[in-house]
Amino acid sequence: MNSLKDRLRTDLTAAMKARDEVRSSTIRMILTAVTNAEVAGSTAKELSDDEMLTVLSTEAKKRREAAVAFEEGNRPEMAAKERAEAAVIADYLPAQLSPEEIAEIVTAAVEKLGAAGAGPKAMGQVMGLVQPQVKGRADGAAVAAEVRRQLG
Repeated sequence: MNSLKDRLRTDLTAAMKARDEVRSSTIRMILTAVTNAEVAGSTAKELSDDEMLTVLSTEAKKRREAAVAFEEGNRPEMAAKERAEAAVIADYLPAQLSPEEIAEIVTAAVEKLGAAGAGPKAMGQVMGLVQPQVKGRADGAAVAAEVRRQLG
């Protein structure tokens, strides 16, 4: 049993006792997504905390994208619900990197690869080096935008 899953189950019980509908439904949804990830593929396996963070990041991204879509569709009440769920999920993710921290990591990767001024063709190499460092701590789109900006 891993610690993140235990924490989710404990928090689910606490949320249910407190009658916190948003929190309890969101944690249930997270646990369902984790279970689905565990049974996906040819053999069932228990996810490590790192693998669970990947699932959580994916779920958080879905909520952010849905909130934007609801805003564009003039459905502010649904967008607010998605943002509330994203906030609950964020409690279980590591602290997010600031744009300045992302820029520093990307700058270090560009210098290490000697890709300064190499343009878009070096994007894959730089992203390959940066992604493991920011996994679960930064939105991939924000990282890609910063890499594009620095590569020119």
